[in-house]
Amino acid sequence: MRIGHASIRVMDMDAALQHYGNVLGLRVTMKDAAGRVYLKCWDEWDKYSLVLTASDRAGLDHVAYKVRAESDLDALQPKIEAWGIKATMLPAGSLPDTGRILQFHLPSGHEMRLFASKEQLGTDVGSLNPDPWPDSLRGAGVHWLDHTLLMCELNPEAGINRVADNTRFMEEVLDFWLTEHVLVGPDKNVQAATWLACSTTPHDIAFVGGPRNGLHHIAFFLDSWHDVLKAADVMAKNKVRIDVAPTRHGITRGETIYFFDPSGNRNETFAGLGYLAQRDRPVTVWSEDRLGSGIFYHTGDLVASFTEVYT
Repeated sequence: MRIGHASIRVMDMDAALQHYGNVLGLRVTMKDAAGRVYLKCWDEWDKYSLVLTASDRAGLDHVAYKVRAESDLDALQPKIEAWGIKATMLPAGSLPDTGRILQFHLPSGHEMRLFASKEQLGTDVGSLNPDPWPDSLRGAGVHWLDHTLLMCELNPEAGINRVADNTRFMEEVLDFWLTEHVLVGPDKNVQAATWLACSTTPHDIAFVGGPRNGLHHIAFFLDSWHDVLKAADVMAKNKVRIDVAPTRHGITRGETIYFFDPSGNRNETFAGLGYLAQRDRPVTVWSEDRLGSGIFYHTGDLVASFTEVYT
Protein backbone atom coordinates (compact mmCIF):
# COMPACT_ATOMS: atom_id res chain seq x y z
CA MET A 1 0.00 0.00 0.00
CA ARG A 2 1.17 3.56 -0.65
CA ILE A 3 -0.33 7.02 -0.73
CA GLY A 4 -2.39 7.55 -3.89
CA HIS A 5 -3.82 11.04 -3.76
CA ALA A 6 -5.24 13.76 -1.55
CA SER A 7 -8.46 15.54 -2.42
CA ILE A 8 -8.75 18.97 -0.86
CA ARG A 9 -11.18 21.88 -0.95
CA VAL A 10 -10.05 25.31 -2.12
CA MET A 11 -11.90 28.62 -2.07
CA ASP A 12 -10.23 30.25 -5.10
CA MET A 13 -9.43 27.78 -7.87
CA ASP A 14 -7.33 30.20 -9.93
CA ALA A 15 -5.19 31.09 -6.92
CA ALA A 16 -4.88 27.41 -5.99
CA LEU A 17 -3.69 26.51 -9.49
CA GLN A 18 -1.11 29.31 -9.37
CA HIS A 19 0.10 27.93 -6.04
CA TYR A 20 0.22 24.22 -6.80
CA GLY A 21 1.40 24.80 -10.40
CA ASN A 22 3.86 27.67 -10.36
CA VAL A 23 5.05 27.48 -6.75
CA LEU A 24 5.19 23.72 -6.15
CA GLY A 25 5.53 22.63 -9.76
CA LEU A 26 2.62 20.23 -10.22
CA ARG A 27 0.92 20.10 -13.62
CA VAL A 28 -2.75 19.82 -14.45
CA THR A 29 -3.64 16.51 -16.09
CA MET A 30 -7.39 16.90 -16.40
CA LYS A 31 -10.54 18.72 -15.30
CA ASP A 32 -13.91 17.03 -14.86
CA ALA A 33 -17.46 18.17 -15.56
CA ALA A 34 -17.95 19.15 -11.91
CA GLY A 35 -15.04 21.58 -12.12
CA ARG A 36 -12.58 19.48 -10.11
CA VAL A 37 -8.96 19.83 -11.23
CA TYR A 38 -6.51 16.92 -11.13
CA LEU A 39 -2.74 17.40 -10.87
CA LYS A 40 0.43 15.33 -10.64
CA CYS A 41 4.06 15.87 -9.72
CA TRP A 42 6.81 15.30 -12.29
CA ASP A 43 8.16 12.14 -10.65
CA GLU A 44 4.80 10.38 -10.32
CA TRP A 45 3.44 7.95 -12.90
CA ASP A 46 -0.24 7.82 -11.91
CA LYS A 47 -2.47 10.40 -13.61
CA TYR A 48 -3.04 12.47 -10.48
CA SER A 49 -2.04 12.74 -6.85
CA LEU A 50 -3.90 15.92 -5.97
CA VAL A 51 -7.57 16.77 -6.58
CA LEU A 52 -8.79 20.33 -6.07
CA THR A 53 -12.49 21.00 -5.51
CA ALA A 54 -13.91 24.53 -5.40
CA SER A 55 -15.74 25.15 -2.13
CA ASP A 56 -16.67 27.88 0.32
CA ARG A 57 -14.37 26.34 2.92
CA ALA A 58 -10.90 24.81 2.88
CA GLY A 59 -9.96 21.37 4.17
CA LEU A 60 -9.63 17.73 3.31
CA ASP A 61 -12.25 15.96 1.23
CA HIS A 62 -10.54 12.57 1.38
CA VAL A 63 -7.17 10.88 1.32
CA ALA A 64 -6.61 7.80 -0.84
CA TYR A 65 -4.10 4.96 -0.70
CA LYS A 66 -3.27 2.54 -3.49
CA VAL A 67 -3.32 -1.18 -2.73
CA ARG A 68 -1.44 -3.83 -4.67
CA ALA A 69 -4.37 -5.60 -6.38
CA GLU A 70 -8.15 -5.49 -6.88
CA SER A 71 -8.43 -8.58 -4.71
CA ASP A 72 -7.01 -6.57 -1.79
CA LEU A 73 -10.10 -4.36 -1.90
CA ASP A 74 -12.38 -7.41 -1.61
CA ALA A 75 -10.29 -8.77 1.26
CA LEU A 76 -10.17 -5.48 3.16
CA GLN A 77 -13.89 -4.64 3.02
CA PRO A 78 -14.97 -7.37 5.50
CA LYS A 79 -11.95 -6.60 7.73
CA ILE A 80 -12.96 -2.95 7.93
CA GLU A 81 -16.59 -3.81 8.59
CA ALA A 82 -15.61 -6.37 11.25
CA TRP A 83 -13.92 -3.47 13.05
CA GLY A 84 -17.33 -1.76 13.15
CA ILE A 85 -16.76 0.70 10.31
CA LYS A 86 -19.09 0.85 7.32
CA ALA A 87 -17.24 0.42 4.01
CA THR A 88 -18.73 1.01 0.56
CA MET A 89 -17.33 -0.31 -2.70
CA LEU A 90 -17.72 2.41 -5.34
CA PRO A 91 -17.75 1.28 -8.98
CA ALA A 92 -14.86 1.92 -11.36
CA GLY A 93 -15.03 5.43 -12.75
CA SER A 94 -16.40 7.01 -9.56
CA LEU A 95 -13.21 9.02 -9.79
CA PRO A 96 -11.90 9.61 -13.33
CA ASP A 97 -9.59 6.97 -14.75
CA THR A 98 -9.59 5.05 -11.49
CA GLY A 99 -10.82 1.52 -10.77
CA ARG A 100 -13.10 0.44 -7.94
CA ILE A 101 -12.78 2.42 -4.73
CA LEU A 102 -13.32 1.19 -1.18
CA GLN A 103 -14.67 4.17 0.75
CA PHE A 104 -14.91 4.43 4.56
CA HIS A 105 -14.25 6.79 7.44
CA LEU A 106 -11.51 6.46 10.02
CA PRO A 107 -12.57 6.45 13.69
CA SER A 108 -11.72 10.17 13.65
CA GLY A 109 -14.27 10.76 10.86
CA HIS A 110 -11.72 11.52 8.12
CA GLU A 111 -12.75 9.96 4.82
CA MET A 112 -10.27 7.43 3.42
CA ARG A 113 -10.43 5.64 0.11
CA LEU A 114 -8.50 2.66 -1.22
CA PHE A 115 -8.04 1.83 -4.88
CA ALA A 116 -5.93 -0.59 -6.90
CA SER A 117 -5.73 0.97 -10.35
CA LYS A 118 -5.46 4.41 -11.90
CA GLU A 119 -4.47 5.43 -15.42
CA GLN A 120 -0.73 6.00 -15.66
CA LEU A 121 0.86 8.83 -17.62
CA GLY A 122 4.45 8.10 -16.61
CA THR A 123 7.00 10.41 -15.06
CA ASP A 124 8.33 13.48 -16.88
CA VAL A 125 11.67 11.72 -17.45
CA GLY A 126 10.17 8.45 -18.65
CA SER A 127 11.32 4.99 -17.70
CA LEU A 128 13.91 4.31 -20.43
CA ASN A 129 17.38 5.64 -19.59
CA PRO A 130 15.85 8.53 -17.62
CA ASP A 131 17.63 11.74 -16.68
CA PRO A 132 17.61 12.56 -12.95
CA TRP A 133 15.21 15.46 -13.47
CA PRO A 134 13.31 16.99 -16.39
CA ASP A 135 14.16 20.28 -18.10
CA SER A 136 10.56 21.42 -17.58
CA LEU A 137 10.76 21.85 -13.78
CA ARG A 138 8.74 24.75 -12.39
CA GLY A 139 8.83 26.34 -8.97
CA ALA A 140 10.01 24.07 -6.19
CA GLY A 141 9.77 21.06 -8.51
CA VAL A 142 8.35 18.67 -5.90
CA HIS A 143 8.82 14.98 -6.71
CA TRP A 144 5.70 13.40 -5.27
CA LEU A 145 2.94 13.60 -2.72
CA ASP A 146 4.65 12.09 0.31
CA HIS A 147 2.23 11.87 3.25
CA THR A 148 -0.61 13.49 5.15
CA LEU A 149 -0.95 14.51 8.77
CA LEU A 150 -4.47 14.49 10.18
CA MET A 151 -5.56 16.25 13.34
CA CYS A 152 -7.67 14.06 15.62
CA GLU A 153 -9.82 14.89 18.62
CA LEU A 154 -7.96 14.26 21.87
CA ASN A 155 -9.70 14.73 25.21
CA PRO A 156 -8.37 12.18 27.72
CA GLU A 157 -10.59 13.52 30.51
CA ALA A 158 -13.65 12.61 28.42
CA GLY A 159 -12.15 9.32 27.32
CA ILE A 160 -11.71 10.48 23.72
CA ASN A 161 -8.48 9.69 21.91
CA ARG A 162 -8.97 9.48 18.14
CA VAL A 163 -5.18 9.38 17.66
CA ALA A 164 -5.03 6.04 19.45
CA ASP A 165 -8.24 4.82 17.77
CA ASN A 166 -6.95 5.64 14.28
CA THR A 167 -3.55 4.15 15.04
CA ARG A 168 -5.01 0.87 16.22
CA PHE A 169 -7.26 0.70 13.13
CA MET A 170 -4.37 1.36 10.75
CA GLU A 171 -2.26 -1.31 12.42
CA GLU A 172 -4.92 -3.99 12.87
CA VAL A 173 -6.83 -3.56 9.61
CA LEU A 174 -4.62 -1.85 7.01
CA ASP A 175 -1.30 -3.38 8.15
CA PHE A 176 0.53 -0.10 8.75
CA TRP A 177 3.18 -0.14 11.47
CA LEU A 178 4.06 2.42 14.10
CA THR A 179 7.43 4.14 13.69
CA GLU A 180 7.24 6.94 16.28
CA HIS A 181 4.80 8.24 18.85
CA VAL A 182 4.45 10.90 21.54
CA LEU A 183 3.32 9.68 24.96
CA VAL A 184 1.94 12.18 27.48
CA GLY A 185 0.02 12.25 30.75
CA PRO A 186 0.94 11.44 34.36
CA ASP A 187 1.49 7.78 33.52
CA LYS A 188 3.11 8.58 30.14
CA ASN A 189 0.65 6.28 28.38
CA VAL A 190 -1.61 8.65 26.42
CA GLN A 191 -0.81 8.41 22.73
CA ALA A 192 -0.95 12.08 21.69
CA ALA A 193 0.66 11.76 18.23
CA THR A 194 1.67 8.86 16.02
CA TRP A 195 3.61 8.32 12.80
CA LEU A 196 2.90 5.18 10.78
CA ALA A 197 4.46 3.58 7.72
CA CYS A 198 3.24 1.25 5.00
CA SER A 199 6.29 1.64 2.74
CA THR A 200 9.92 2.33 3.66
CA THR A 201 9.64 5.98 4.66
CA PRO A 202 9.36 7.09 8.31
CA HIS A 203 5.69 7.95 7.84
CA ASP A 204 3.05 7.51 5.18
CA ILE A 205 0.43 9.01 7.48
CA ALA A 206 0.49 10.71 10.87
CA PHE A 207 -2.11 11.59 13.50
CA VAL A 208 -1.79 14.39 16.03
CA GLY A 209 -4.19 15.18 18.85
CA GLY A 210 -6.10 18.44 19.02
CA PRO A 211 -9.44 19.93 20.01
CA ARG A 212 -11.15 18.82 16.77
CA ASN A 213 -10.62 16.66 13.72
CA GLY A 214 -9.19 18.24 10.58
CA LEU A 215 -6.35 18.44 8.07
CA HIS A 216 -2.98 19.56 9.40
CA HIS A 217 -1.03 19.27 6.15
CA ILE A 218 -0.28 17.44 2.96
CA ALA A 219 3.44 17.01 2.24
CA PHE A 220 5.45 16.88 -0.97
CA PHE A 221 8.90 15.31 -1.28
CA LEU A 222 12.10 17.09 -2.31
CA ASP A 223 15.58 15.64 -2.80
CA SER A 224 17.71 17.56 -0.35
CA TRP A 225 18.19 20.34 2.20
CA HIS A 226 19.39 22.52 -0.68
CA ASP A 227 16.07 21.93 -2.45
CA VAL A 228 14.21 22.83 0.73
CA LEU A 229 16.06 26.17 0.86
CA LYS A 230 15.41 26.79 -2.83
CA ALA A 231 11.72 26.02 -2.27
CA ALA A 232 11.66 28.69 0.45
CA ASP A 233 13.17 31.14 -2.07
CA VAL A 234 10.41 30.29 -4.55
CA MET A 235 7.78 30.83 -1.85
CA ALA A 236 9.27 34.18 -0.87
CA LYS A 237 9.29 35.33 -4.51
CA ASN A 238 5.62 34.35 -4.81
CA LYS A 239 4.57 35.86 -1.45
CA VAL A 240 3.46 32.50 -0.08
CA ARG A 241 2.53 32.61 3.61
CA ILE A 242 5.24 30.55 5.37
CA ASP A 243 4.25 29.07 8.72
CA VAL A 244 7.60 27.56 9.72
CA ALA A 245 10.82 28.50 7.88
CA PRO A 246 13.28 25.77 6.86
CA THR A 247 14.30 23.58 9.78
CA ARG A 248 14.61 19.93 10.82
CA HIS A 249 12.26 17.65 12.69
CA GLY A 250 13.57 15.43 15.46
CA ILE A 251 10.66 13.13 14.71
CA THR A 252 11.36 11.43 11.34
CA ARG A 253 14.57 13.59 11.04
CA GLY A 254 12.96 15.28 8.04
CA GLU A 255 14.06 18.67 6.67
CA THR A 256 11.02 20.83 6.22
CA ILE A 257 9.12 24.01 5.49
CA TYR A 258 5.47 24.56 6.41
CA PHE A 259 3.38 27.04 4.47
CA PHE A 260 -0.19 27.68 3.40
CA ASP A 261 -1.96 27.53 0.07
CA PRO A 262 -4.15 30.57 -0.73
CA SER A 263 -7.18 28.91 0.92
CA GLY A 264 -5.33 28.22 4.17
CA ASN A 265 -4.60 24.52 3.67
CA ARG A 266 -1.19 23.85 5.21
CA ASN A 267 1.45 22.30 2.92
CA GLU A 268 4.90 20.92 3.66
CA THR A 269 7.92 20.34 1.46
CA PHE A 270 9.83 17.50 3.05
CA ALA A 271 13.32 16.20 2.33
CA GLY A 272 15.52 13.54 3.82
CA LEU A 273 14.06 10.08 4.25
CA GLY A 274 15.41 10.11 7.81
CA TYR A 275 15.78 6.40 8.16
CA LEU A 276 14.64 3.19 6.57
CA ALA A 277 11.30 2.20 8.04
CA GLN A 278 11.27 -1.54 8.64
CA ARG A 279 8.69 -3.55 10.53
CA ASP A 280 11.13 -4.83 13.14
CA ARG A 281 12.52 -1.36 13.89
CA PRO A 282 11.79 -0.49 17.53
CA VAL A 283 9.21 2.28 17.94
CA THR A 284 10.77 5.66 18.74
CA VAL A 285 9.19 7.30 21.80
CA TRP A 286 9.06 11.06 22.38
CA SER A 287 8.28 12.27 25.88
CA GLU A 288 6.17 15.32 26.67
CA ASP A 289 9.15 17.32 27.98
CA ARG A 290 11.07 16.86 24.69
CA LEU A 291 8.12 17.40 22.36
CA GLY A 292 9.52 20.74 21.16
CA SER A 293 12.74 19.10 20.00
CA GLY A 294 10.77 16.35 18.37
CA ILE A 295 8.85 18.79 16.22
CA PHE A 296 11.44 21.53 15.68
CA TYR A 297 14.82 20.05 16.51
CA HIS A 298 16.97 23.17 16.10
CA THR A 299 15.17 25.46 18.53
CA GLY A 300 13.26 22.93 20.59
CA ASP A 301 10.50 25.50 20.81
CA LEU A 302 6.88 24.76 19.98
CA VAL A 303 5.09 27.18 17.64
CA ALA A 304 1.52 27.80 18.76
CA SER A 305 0.13 28.26 15.25
CA PHE A 306 1.53 24.89 14.23
CA THR A 307 -0.99 22.95 16.30
CA GLU A 308 -3.73 25.54 16.70
CA VAL A 309 -4.27 26.54 13.05
CA TYR A 310 -5.57 23.90 10.66
CA THR A 311 -8.42 23.33 8.25
